[in-house]
Amino acid sequence: MSGTPRLRMAAVLTAAAAALTLAGCSSTGSGGSGDAQAGFVTGSGGIDTVPVAARKPAPAISGNDLTGKPTALSDFQGKVVVVNIWGSWCSPCRAEAKGLEQVYEKDKGQGVQFLGINTRDTDVTNAKQFEDVNGISYPSIYDPDGTQILKFPKGSLNPQSIPTTVVIDRQGRLAARAMKGLTPDELDSMIAPILAEKP
Repeated sequence: MSGTPRLRMAAVLTAAAAALTLAGCSSTGSGGSGDAQAGFVTGSGGIDTVPVAARKPAPAISGNDLTGKPTALSDFQGKVVVVNIWGSWCSPCRAEAKGLEQVYEKDKGQGVQFLGINTRDTDVTNAKQFEDVNGISYPSIYDPDGTQILKFPKGSLNPQSIPTTVVIDRQGRLAARAMKGLTPDELDSMIAPILAEKP
């Protein structure tokens, strides 16, 4: 019996897996029809914001971090929280990682907390290595099947766009979003107006 059909099937499966990876690791942000429902206003440079009066509560994100320690968004009440959704397999995630840490170190003394959500890494070791290589010191919830990501309200983000960064205001509401890899300057431009709001 010839192995050719098996080889063809393997090639098809490999191509399908590659397509899914590319679709899931996008460096371009694109809103959806639910954006208006979620209150996001499209801004320049792929960064969307929500006017204060239209903001909705962030979901109850929780789980174990990469070391197995229980971690929840609610642990950081009263702070501006930057939630970054990433995967070790994602090129734009690798490109932005050190910049995220740089901004975290700069802003954490001003009441800003970063929280990662690691997704689609089937082995937590890969996620840990990613953090070690990039010097990441803030926690990340391990969410290989995307359960926590799907808690975000419709239109607040597209789970297929990795990386995505969402900024949550001091009242625990969704305030800004970027569905692409960010430079430190772009991240600063998202955080600064929310940090400047009066508690």
